[in-house]
Amino acid sequence: MQKITLADIYAARECLKGVTHHTDLIPNTTLSEISGSDVYLKLENLQKTGSFKIRGAFNKICNLSSEEKQAGVIASSAGNHAQGVALAASTYGIRSTIVMPTCAPLAKITATKSYGAEVVLHGSVYDDAYTKAMEIQRETGATFIHPFDDPYVIAGQGTIALEILEDLPNVDAILVPIGGGGIVAGIAIAAKAIKPSIKIIGVEPANAASMRESSQAGKIITLSSASTIADGIAVKTPGQLTYDIVREYVDEFVTVEEDELANAILVLMERCKLIAEGAGAAPVAALLNGKVKLPGKKLAAVISGGNIDVNMLSRIVDKGLAKAGRKTELTTIIPDKPGQLQGLLKTIADLSANVVEVHHNRIGSEVELGSARVDLVLETQDSEHLTTIIDELIKKGYCVQRI
Repeated sequence: MQKITLADIYAARECLKGVTHHTDLIPNTTLSEISGSDVYLKLENLQKTGSFKIRGAFNKICNLSSEEKQAGVIASSAGNHAQGVALAASTYGIRSTIVMPTCAPLAKITATKSYGAEVVLHGSVYDDAYTKAMEIQRETGATFIHPFDDPYVIAGQGTIALEILEDLPNVDAILVPIGGGGIVAGIAIAAKAIKPSIKIIGVEPANAASMRESSQAGKIITLSSASTIADGIAVKTPGQLTYDIVREYVDEFVTVEEDELANAILVLMERCKLIAEGAGAAPVAALLNGKVKLPGKKLAAVISGGNIDVNMLSRIVDKGLAKAGRKTELTTIIPDKPGQLQGLLKTIADLSANVVEVHHNRIGSEVELGSARVDLVLETQDSEHLTTIIDELIKKGYCVQRI
């Protein structure tokens, strides 16, 4: 199978019966109010293994020949495909080896091992892991399970669109994160076949927009780097098969910045009670920041995964709070006299901000004799509240700078 059809995607759904969940498609008031569209969230972060990737991986392994299964399987992945392959392989009693970037979240590495795979860590991004996996494949003869550029994988991911259109037949557009392009390719094929008028919008990190750059260039482009907190879609080179499908079916590309991704993760946690990884939060970041303008239309945003390392989550939450103006660092110089620090802190307290950290430095090279530098970490209500605090401090004679 090379050209993927709607029939292939229905066949994939039969293969996945009893394996994957028909995940919920839920309306979201917060995003609807912000974007002006009628927004629904497709919760693939609640899928088995915490990601949509189990769909494609299982469909591929389901369709392997006896000889291919006997040889064992190998895959390269930033983490979610790894878990899908490992679970599918263990289900069929197949030996599996997964090559993951060294920066892959610990939660994803641990989960992959728990499903029975041998994990090899190599390189800094998916593309490095792919090169190493191909090297191991040549040495061992194992069957390579590509994370996105494979017809069976794409067909498996396309089952998401079948569920969306069954649950919301009058949906006008689907927002899909793009890395190598497997999920957007599968969704686009199925959705356009069932409802040709539907709009497919791909969302990429601005730091790793390899599919958009390739589509604009009219040929596959390899980025020099793909550094993003959305590790699941940090792909420097899109697939050939996915590139061809995307050029035919995807209507629009939008990109989101790193602080927008961080803020989207925070909003999903606080307002929607959902945990999403960077890739999964990309469509929400696009909606929150006005990147998609379809007023009054029904939109389905695919939350593709929720496998995020707890330590990384803590750092991302801090970035999200900073983006929203709810956590910030300020510095100022005060006279090194009794009561001066107390006066500064009282002014801040009177304005209802919470002081998280204080660093009082008398000996820095930039601090004159008789003065002290004070660095503060503050929790505030929002950007407007922060601006009010800074304005009041300046009015009282403090020279305040944001760090």
